[in-house]
Amino acid sequence: MSASPWTPDPFDADVEHRADGSMLLRPREPIDASPARSMDMLGHWAKTAPDRILIARRFNDGDWQALTYREMLGRVQRVAAGLLGRGLSAERPIAILSGNSIEHLVLAFAAAWAGIPCCAVSPSYSLSSGELAKLRYVFGLLTPGLVAAFDSATFARAVTQVAPSDVLLLADTDKIGDRDALTLEALETMPGKELADAHSRTGPDSVVKFLLTSGSTGEPKAVIITERMLCSNAVMVRQALPFLANDPPVIVDWLPWNHTFGGSHNVGLVLLNGGSFYIDDGKPTPGGFATTIRNLREVSPTVYFNVPKGFDALAVQLKEDASLRKKFFRRLQAYFFAGASLSQHTLDTLDEISIAERGFRIPMLSGLGATETGPSVTFTTPAMSRAGVIGLPARGNLVKLTPIDGKLEIRVKSPSVTRGYWRRPDLTAAAFDEEGFYRLGDAVRPIDPTDPRKGLLFDGRIAEDFKLASGTWVSVGPLRATLIAALSPLVQDVGIAGLDREFLTALLIPDLAACSRELSLSHSPGYDWLAAHTPLLNLLQQRLEAHATRFPASSMNIRRAVLLASAPSLDGGEITDKGSINQKALLRHRSASVELMYHADPPATVIRIRQR
Repeated sequence: MSASPWTPDPFDADVEHRADGSMLLRPREPIDASPARSMDMLGHWAKTAPDRILIARRFNDGDWQALTYREMLGRVQRVAAGLLGRGLSAERPIAILSGNSIEHLVLAFAAAWAGIPCCAVSPSYSLSSGELAKLRYVFGLLTPGLVAAFDSATFARAVTQVAPSDVLLLADTDKIGDRDALTLEALETMPGKELADAHSRTGPDSVVKFLLTSGSTGEPKAVIITERMLCSNAVMVRQALPFLANDPPVIVDWLPWNHTFGGSHNVGLVLLNGGSFYIDDGKPTPGGFATTIRNLREVSPTVYFNVPKGFDALAVQLKEDASLRKKFFRRLQAYFFAGASLSQHTLDTLDEISIAERGFRIPMLSGLGATETGPSVTFTTPAMSRAGVIGLPARGNLVKLTPIDGKLEIRVKSPSVTRGYWRRPDLTAAAFDEEGFYRLGDAVRPIDPTDPRKGLLFDGRIAEDFKLASGTWVSVGPLRATLIAALSPLVQDVGIAGLDREFLTALLIPDLAACSRELSLSHSPGYDWLAAHTPLLNLLQQRLEAHATRFPASSMNIRRAVLLASAPSLDGGEITDKGSINQKALLRHRSASVELMYHADPPATVIRIRQR
C-alpha cells in the first residue's frame, strides 16, 4: 500500500492537572496571525488570482454559473455601497431567508464589507406549515431592517405574514407577493468615499453576522459572530489541514450557511485559501442525493465535507460506481465530517475503496465545535481517524476538562469564541464559567486515561444523560453510537428513552434506502410500511438481542424498540437542516410511541428484546 502524500504537522498539547480535578490542554504551537477582516481575504485573492472561480452553482438545473474572485469583489463593493444610507446596523440587520446561493453570498459579503451584520435564517422557519412562530420570534429578537428572499415565490407567505411593512425587501424580482422589492442589480451603486469610510471602520471586533442556534431546547438564540472569530477559525482550520495552503481547495458542498459548519467553517476555509466553492443543491436524503452524485461526477473535490448520513449514502454509491470513484478520488486529500457520530462500518468501507482506487487510505478527519466557538475547538489527525475520536485542541484554543456528574465537560477559551448572545445577557452569563471558559455542554474522555495528549473521545451531551428509576446513570451519546453501529446500515439514528423508568427503550429511525437494499425490496418503502414490516422487525430484533447479550448492564441494555412510522419533522424540531436528530424534541413529539413500549402487553409493532 502506498503512503498518503499528506503528512500534516502532528497535534501536540501540554497537560496541566489542577487541584479541583480539572485539566487544561494547551497546544504547544501558537496560532498563526489572522487577517483583521474576512473581506481582506477577498481583496487579496481578487488581486492574486482574479480569474479563479470563487463560487459556482447550477443555473436552472443546467450548466454551472460562476463568479470569479475579481467579479465577486466588484459586485460586493457595488452592493455594499447600495446598502449604505438605508438605516441598517446591528440594531437593524439583514435577514436572509433563502438557502445557499450566489446571491446569498454576494449579499453576505457586501454586508460584511459595509460593516452591517446579517443573519441567515433557516429556510425551515419560513416554510413551516404552521404559524411561523420561530420566524416571528427571530424577527422580534433581531428587528431586521432588510429581508432578503431570492426565491421570492417560495418565501412570499413568510415575508408577507411576518416582515414588518417598513422593512426593505430584496428578491429575485421586483415583487414578493403583493409587496415591492429590490433586486441585487437594482441595489448596486458605484462605490465612493462613503463606502471607503464605512469599510475602514470595520475590524476584528465588528459583528459580521448572527448565527441562530437550532432552538430545539427553547427559542433560537442569536450567537454574535465577529470578524476575529471568523478569521481566527479559518487560520486554525488551515493549520489543522496544512494541504490547504499548498493547493487551493475545491469543495462541493450542500451544508446550509445558516449553520456554523457550512456558513463559517467551509466558507471561511475557501476564502482564506483562495479556493473554489461549488454549491451542491442536493442533500443526503432519498430524494436529494442524486443531485449530489451528479455534481460529484463533474467536480472533483480536494477535501469533502458531509454529515455521517451523507457519508453513509456516498459509501454505497462509490462502492457500486467505478466512474464516480475515479472522479471523486482524483485529487481528494481528506474527508471531514461533523454533526454526529460516523459509523465504523462506513469508515471501513471508505478506507477499502480509497485504498483500491488511490493505493492509500484517504484520512477521515473530524473534530468538535459549536456555533458559539466559531466553530472549531478540536481536530483529529489521520492517525486518530476512527469513530468517536475528536482529537486535540486546535492551535489558539485553551481547553479545560471539568468533572461533572462523573464525566468531563469540555470548555474553551479562544479568539474564535463568541462574546455572547444578542440581546440576551442572561443566557450569555450562563454560558461561561467563573474563569471565562465557554461551556460546550459536551462530555469527552481521553483515549488513553494515562495520557490525554493521545487525543479525546466524544462522550455524549451532558444534558441528554438521565437516570433510570433504579438511580443508574445512562450515558446517551455513547449508547446511541453503539446502537447505531449494531444496527447499521438499517438504522440511521436512534432516540433513547427511560427517564425514571425501569428499563431502556429506543425509537429507531430507519434508513429507507438501506432497508430497501438489505431486504431486496422491489420498491421504495415508506416509514409507515417499514414500521409494520415483519421481516425487518425480526432482523432488528436479532441485532438488538445480540447487543443486549454483549451489553447486559441496565445502562446499555435496550429492552424494547419501535420504528418511527413517519419521517422526523423539521417543523417539530426533531431534525435539523443538517439531518441530525435532536433527542429531546424527538422524545417529546413521539411520546405516544414511547408510552406504547412501556405497556404491559405492547402491540406487534413494538420489538421485544429477549434477555439471555
